[in-house]
Amino acid sequence: MALILGIYEELIDAIRSLNLNFLRLVGLLKIREAISSVSWPFLLSVGVGVLLATVSLARALSWLLDECPVIVWSFFFGLILSSVFAVSRVVKRWKMTAFVAIGLGTVAAYFLFGLVPAATPDAPWFIFSSGFLAICAMILPGVSGAYILVLLGKYHYILEAINNKDLGTLLILIAGALVGLLSFVRVIGWLLRRYHDLTMALLIGLMLGSLRKIWPWKETLTTLLDSHGKEVPALQVNTLPASFNSEVCLALLLMFFGFLVVLGMNAWTQKKD
Repeated sequence: MALILGIYEELIDAIRSLNLNFLRLVGLLKIREAISSVSWPFLLSVGVGVLLATVSLARALSWLLDECPVIVWSFFFGLILSSVFAVSRVVKRWKMTAFVAIGLGTVAAYFLFGLVPAATPDAPWFIFSSGFLAICAMILPGVSGAYILVLLGKYHYILEAINNKDLGTLLILIAGALVGLLSFVRVIGWLLRRYHDLTMALLIGLMLGSLRKIWPWKETLTTLLDSHGKEVPALQVNTLPASFNSEVCLALLLMFFGFLVVLGMNAWTQKKD
């Protein structure tokens, strides 16, 4: 959504403003100077928006995903597919290298979402690395930080740590996430400054490849227990609808509606520009 709305690069720059100078000022208790050194109005706006969306939509989305997952994922599939076309406008010059970057991003995301969760150690260094990699994934469009934890075999482990209030494990995970966030945004920021079109093309490819994960019709092969002891899918394979019924018709309509929503948002942002 940050890419669609044209704020992705601004978001990266805003997070990059949380640098060593900010930490130094906080350490010296110069709070006002520390706050003024970062893009706090933008970060506050995004944070409040995320919080409001979570509070207002979380229960409704949770219920919809439980009761009619095909319908929900069809809508999201349309959103992401349309987003690929909408975001392509940020690529200033379409060269062969840009198409290669799209291909690489698509293949990488496609195979990422087909990997089987691994058995991994519970050592502190691996928990730190898991937090690092999960937050880096969240910065990339179409890649889920939670799914990275599943692949690393740490999703259930972290949920148990939350349930058991294992502060040691959680602090190590948070430390890895903070280091990953503050370092990876600098890599992304540098790439956007030096290789803007190639970077954006690679991000478009990641969005394309993520469609494998969002495809509405799936068969569940393995499951995990969430924080409430409920079974949730861990490994799934995509399938085709068993028959062309009313649910499939509604799913296709919502897929098309999601496609139109993004095109409408894209037209609105272009008009504003």
